[in-house]
Amino acid sequence: MTLTAKGQAVNTPDAEGRVLHQALVDRVKKAKPFRVLFVGNSYSFKIPKQFAKIAEAEGRNVEVSQVTKGGWTMKRHAKSEETLGRIGKGNWDVVVLQEQSQIPSFEEQQRKKLMDPAVKSLVKAIRDADAIPVLFLTWGRKDGDKANAKMFPSDSYQAMQQRLQHGYRQAAKAGGGVWVVPVGEVWSRVRKAGDDVGLYAKDGSHPAAAGNFLGACVFYSAFYDQEVKQTQSKVPKAKALKQAAASVRLSAAGDK
Repeated sequence: MTLTAKGQAVNTPDAEGRVLHQALVDRVKKAKPFRVLFVGNSYSFKIPKQFAKIAEAEGRNVEVSQVTKGGWTMKRHAKSEETLGRIGKGNWDVVVLQEQSQIPSFEEQQRKKLMDPAVKSLVKAIRDADAIPVLFLTWGRKDGDKANAKMFPSDSYQAMQQRLQHGYRQAAKAGGGVWVVPVGEVWSRVRKAGDDVGLYAKDGSHPAAAGNFLGACVFYSAFYDQEVKQTQSKVPKAKALKQAAASVRLSAAGDK
């Protein structure tokens, strides 16, 4: 099951979706502190700390850590003793998994080969450690995947974003039903609204300050089912970013 931009769990029967949703929300609410580990690469360098800062400003008791290494794929994390050790011994409530920025957007057979086995392996390790796995759906590059022009001639941001969304949802199914926090879908909505000032770094790929803030706000609204209100930020369009993030509140399949 996956969270849409409206926060709905899809491809899950109503009753099962409600149980899973309630299990995640209850886990977050009861945890004192709520302990979350982010596993990924440079896209996740600053979002975990920004999330912790927001949660604390909103009066939450959290402990946030990360295993984020530049250029790393889920496959590399799945073979890393450090990553697996952190997952297994951390007493986490939630572990967030973020794939390399292009792999989820690859053609299906290639994506499945590169991504699905690692997702299955990491999800099993997380569940064996009594934590809840979550996938971090990222955003498309500002002008599409120009590095793979032969694979995607005339690529665009919109086309890449659609592929990312499909790829993460398929990976979530392969993992046996994993929640997806759709940061990239909210990012897309912000772009369409014209509130995307400062989302991207100069490379048109990594998040700048506003992008990190938006991503952290999405995680906060997803986990706590509330809009970020108390946190102040100097990033452009901060109020609009917080409001956009609030649309991702968790809900069970079939909820409107």
